[in-house]
Amino acid sequence: MAAQSLSVPVPMPSSLDLRAAAPFLVAAVALYFLMEQVSYHRKKGPLPGPALVVPFLGSVAHMIRDPTGFWDAQAARAKRSGAGLAADFLVGRFVVFIRDSELSHRVFANVRPDAFHLIGHPFGKKLFGDHNLIYMFGEDHKDLRRRIAPNFTPRALSTYAALQQRVILAHLRRWLDRSGGGGGGAFPIRVPCRDMNLETSQTVFVGPYLAGEARRRFERDYNLFNVGLMALPIDLPCFAFRRAREGVARLVRTLGECARQSKARMRAGGEPECLVDFWMQDTLREMDEAAAAGRPPPAHTDDEEIGGFMFDFLFAAQDASTSSLCWAVSALDSHPEVLARVRAEVSAAWSPDSGEPMTAETIQGMRYTQAVAREVVRHRPPATLVPHIAGEAFQLTEWYTVPKGAIVFPSVYESSFQGFPDAEAFDPERFFSEARREDVAYRRNFLAFGAGPHQCVGQRYALNHLVLFMALFVSVVDFRRERTPGCDDPVYMPTIVPKDGCSVYLKQRCAKLPSF
Repeated sequence: MAAQSLSVPVPMPSSLDLRAAAPFLVAAVALYFLMEQVSYHRKKGPLPGPALVVPFLGSVAHMIRDPTGFWDAQAARAKRSGAGLAADFLVGRFVVFIRDSELSHRVFANVRPDAFHLIGHPFGKKLFGDHNLIYMFGEDHKDLRRRIAPNFTPRALSTYAALQQRVILAHLRRWLDRSGGGGGGAFPIRVPCRDMNLETSQTVFVGPYLAGEARRRFERDYNLFNVGLMALPIDLPCFAFRRAREGVARLVRTLGECARQSKARMRAGGEPECLVDFWMQDTLREMDEAAAAGRPPPAHTDDEEIGGFMFDFLFAAQDASTSSLCWAVSALDSHPEVLARVRAEVSAAWSPDSGEPMTAETIQGMRYTQAVAREVVRHRPPATLVPHIAGEAFQLTEWYTVPKGAIVFPSVYESSFQGFPDAEAFDPERFFSEARREDVAYRRNFLAFGAGPHQCVGQRYALNHLVLFMALFVSVVDFRRERTPGCDDPVYMPTIVPKDGCSVYLKQRCAKLPSF
């Protein structure tokens, strides 16, 4: 007898069932909203901030749509209250904005497992990867910084200066070609500056170990990373944040391969030609000493781990320098008396007709140009905020304790406008005048390179790069800013740059561009 199949009717939810469940769903949503508001207000305490926050998202839409306006609003709240602090809520995270310089110093000085963890970006650990200098603490961190120190000795900086000048001049030639010999229109130099800085970083950091197609892939992956920095942190396929994470992983592997090749070349007795060579030369010595003593290799000497640390340098050198170069050009155009003094100082020390690059001694002798560079960085600090996460509750003031898990944003931008006389004015004399010595009197407000154990290890390199660019730019180029309403308003890209991308007219100044 054939088996008969039995069909069992499956009850379908009726509109009556849904209507019956609706009050419970509404109640659950209302309870979630209420609990989130209560949690936010408990953490906020006496700090100024929004009275109500959007569930989970908080103010993230405002931050992404208008980052300049969002952070200006935080600073205004903190200033009006007199507390130097303000609170908000971003993508499920309670955040504290710090305007006061001394409170920022308290955060920078307390980077340790039971206090604050530097994160560099609200979702940085997921984006930057595991092997990253900014996430390290204590003796391990000190030991790595000690090992990195040979990368920024006077000898190393002198080697880099010649490489930097060659790359800068090559790009200035392209800029002048694009301007049509001065007969063309103005064009924004932000992206050309970024491209120049990326090539400079590649050449200075890994030199001969990155060439051809590898260099082009490197540029594409770094662009993916840049886009992901400013995107919503959605870690799913086809989203910019995921593409950025994948790009970083490839960049780290590429830099790790460069470290491997450098080790081989330094082992064979080669002379250092770039940053990774200086680093690997010292690393090999420590590895050999450990092997001779029967010890395991020192920590942080693995190729890919070194690649991760070099990515830190790349990130710091790339976007921050792009910002500073744009602001330098804008400031020199706005202050012709400063431009005239820079040109006079540079021409007294170096000529485009010399056929030789500027030496380290020449750069050191250009004291006024160095003062201009420092004032550019003070007046428009590229990375305006340095986010940290509270690993544990931390008493920041006598009356306020930062709750565990909160993200704090010390604002180095706001610090730059505290203490200094007439702080809104662009005035290189504050770093040049022996009588004023504002760099000493107000050094705790000059936080563009951070402070404490995580202060920027490459700040001398960064300032040298800015000095070299200005010296070459004013020597070989006549320029004029295309001034439009609001063109110098800061916008985040991800560091701050002029709103119009620093649009300029260019014309060759010297009879012949130098070549060396």
